[in-house]
Amino acid sequence: MDADKAGFLKEFGTDYGYPNGPKSIDEIRATEFNRLDQKGIVYLDHAGATLYSELQMEEIFKDFNSNIYANPHSQSDSSSATSDIIREVRQQVLDYCNASAKEYRCIFTSGATAALKLVGEAFPWSRESCFMYTMENHNSVLGIREYPSILLPTRIHVGPKICSSLIIFRYALSKGAAAFAVDVEDNVNRGGASAGQEARVKLSPHATQRRNEAKILEEEPSGNAYNLFAFPSECNFSGLRFSLDLANLIKENSERILEGSPFCKYARGHWIVLIDAAKGCTTCPPDLSKYAVDFVVISFYKLFGYPTGLGALVVQNDAARLMKKTYFSGGTVAASFADMDFVRRREGIEELFEDGTISFLSVASIRHGFKILNSLTPSMMSRHIAALTIYVKKMLLGLRHENEANVCVIYEGHTSKLVCHESGSIVSFNLKRPDGSWFGYSEVEKLASLSGIQLRVESSYSSVIDKQLVGSFDGHRTGCFCNPGACAKYLGLSHVDLLSNLEAGHVCWDDNDIIQGKITGAVRVSFGYMSTYEDAKKFIDFITSSFVSKPNKSENWNMLRTNSILLSNEGHERKAGYYLKSITVYPIKSCTGFSVESWPLSSTGLQHDREWLLKSLTGEILTQKKVPDMCSISAYIDLNKGIMFVESPRCGEKLEINLKTDSYPGGIEEIELHAQRYEVQYYENDVDLWFSHAVGHPCSLLRCCSSQNYSCLKKDKSRNSCGDVESRLNFANEAQFLLISEESVSDLNNRLSLNAQKGTRGTPVQINPMRFRPNLVVYGGEPYAEDGWLNIKIGNTNFMSLGGCNRCQMINLVHQAGLVQKSNEPLATLASYRRVKGKILFGILLRYEIQDKMGMQTRSWLRVGEEIHPNSE
Repeated sequence: MDADKAGFLKEFGTDYGYPNGPKSIDEIRATEFNRLDQKGIVYLDHAGATLYSELQMEEIFKDFNSNIYANPHSQSDSSSATSDIIREVRQQVLDYCNASAKEYRCIFTSGATAALKLVGEAFPWSRESCFMYTMENHNSVLGIREYPSILLPTRIHVGPKICSSLIIFRYALSKGAAAFAVDVEDNVNRGGASAGQEARVKLSPHATQRRNEAKILEEEPSGNAYNLFAFPSECNFSGLRFSLDLANLIKENSERILEGSPFCKYARGHWIVLIDAAKGCTTCPPDLSKYAVDFVVISFYKLFGYPTGLGALVVQNDAARLMKKTYFSGGTVAASFADMDFVRRREGIEELFEDGTISFLSVASIRHGFKILNSLTPSMMSRHIAALTIYVKKMLLGLRHENEANVCVIYEGHTSKLVCHESGSIVSFNLKRPDGSWFGYSEVEKLASLSGIQLRVESSYSSVIDKQLVGSFDGHRTGCFCNPGACAKYLGLSHVDLLSNLEAGHVCWDDNDIIQGKITGAVRVSFGYMSTYEDAKKFIDFITSSFVSKPNKSENWNMLRTNSILLSNEGHERKAGYYLKSITVYPIKSCTGFSVESWPLSSTGLQHDREWLLKSLTGEILTQKKVPDMCSISAYIDLNKGIMFVESPRCGEKLEINLKTDSYPGGIEEIELHAQRYEVQYYENDVDLWFSHAVGHPCSLLRCCSSQNYSCLKKDKSRNSCGDVESRLNFANEAQFLLISEESVSDLNNRLSLNAQKGTRGTPVQINPMRFRPNLVVYGGEPYAEDGWLNIKIGNTNFMSLGGCNRCQMINLVHQAGLVQKSNEPLATLASYRRVKGKILFGILLRYEIQDKMGMQTRSWLRVGEEIHPNSE
């Protein structure tokens, strides 16, 4: 045992590893999670979804293979046996929450979100009601405020200006109910022992979200309305565990807690309490024998990994009777008439709210998950996970750069036990550079993936937390880890910041992780009951090696040509100058191209380069990242014949496509790619059928007719200006040309060989320049000399450098014998010495400089062997 682990066990050995459990943590990993070690994966996203045990799945399949489960709504013996199993599992869920079957019922849903939706839909809202929730809440909880709702568009003033480029909406509960977010705080100005615990807790409300301004409640409420208070047992952003005493305090002393606030009038109503336990239930299930909770939401895949698509709503009987369900379905009614307005609903709570046939096979599999939890016990799991969480926090906070600047900022919650208990399994953080600027969380995620570490990052896009702002932007989730209130609160992002980010085009999961010097999201690691010290140590070692500045590792920072250490072992004298070695055209985006000795230029770069692409029937643009088999499609253009020939091993016949734009009367349409609009030509059905067969997916071939996408690299505008230049892009991602240097590839291969000899990067790998899909390969000079080129001249043609090319996982795809395999190389090695402010650079991007603004140069061609004259900085 090494000294580091010995020190860890000395501090945490009484809690770590299940010392009094049926199995040690090492036995659990070896017998139930061997796949992690076999694949070399460090899995640290248990807050997103924990892992299922191999033993658990063996027991499930053994169960399914030896029993017959049938629809529980039938009367057969198998159906009756299935119903018995469902009743047994309901009781297991109640037992896990220490809930009496006399007071509570377990309603199965399609997930935790569906359980929350059920509460929102069926809650007895009125114009005297209010929905109060803590800032730290999942979006699925915030969505309850929309029931029932109407849409009233209005402009929202933020500071001195109107966000005129956004359509922002104010929603209104049609029955006049109010909604507001609160911060739970210690009340330092009040209370004392005589005032009781509740006097020392304060709820600080944010602005009211009354959604129908015409129905604002001005008179005092009658006190007969029902109000809903929601909070999580554990915040999925910070790991903060709320004290369940909040439930009792709200129920018994809401008037005192809300006293002095604008919302004290709502305290007179009947308070119903909802706990979102989807995250916290794993290690700290709510004890419903002690706390007056009406609704508890549970997610089973977060408890024990499988099944997915199944959740539960544990509901107190009196609260269930208040719920008003409108829709009825099979299984929820005793009788109904088709030709008249008559329905008699079933009286059982579970039967009334479980629409249709529940997922009875998934329910049956829950028993095997509970066996694991009950054998280890939530208490032992909690202590084990807490040991790892505290250790990681301690190690991160202790990291220092060479100038003694802190490396890590951790986002933590309260310390008072009146407000919350100890932190859970989550560590959310961001990293800083020696100068105090941020490392982007996208950079952390990319490098972690290359190191075999799976963690979670997410942004604060349109977090619109507590001022009734909701954007109408389809296809994007909002908020850090779907917890916008916590994200904005801990990151210190105001509504102005969030709306400004949105105006700047920042959306969830993009790479805009730092805007105007402010970080827009966070990194989250989270531990599960099967996590080990070795997982935590590998993560800390990764952060240290990748992000901590040390005097002897200065080459890891700003690794451009001027301070890269060159490992070339070529002993011969290089030929003076630079020359063009190869030209490659890729007619169809993400498919294989063809090499030529010479080729004409156009306003879009190499003529016909990436002029075509494949689009799925759902509108998704196909690339090798999503469809690796695209690498087997090769395209070649014969300019003399005016034909593009396309081949695929899956298709017996070679496809011929006439280059004349009027030869295929398929039609014209517009598409959007990389936030740019393109006018495209599409082809007739026989062409689409050929490509659908070639890639194994239904798709269509599109050809770029015209584009407003100028080849002005957005990421480095300081190096160029589009101005009146007529050069354009077809379907290339960023620029018209990618240039790769043979000498730079040779240096990379030397590093790969050295890493293999040291045993740090597995088996030796040698990279061909074509792995990077370059248009131009050059030779001559020193490795990485191209980094400093401002512009170059090839023959008589001028090009401007747009900066380095940011590499992605696509260069790790290896195509051999018709199969596509993925490795970590060469991106992992490039990341060790070619990182520049979150980007892994290799090769440079070029733009063709057209001298004649009325059109392209006459007969402008590139030819292999032409000398290259660079103008360096």
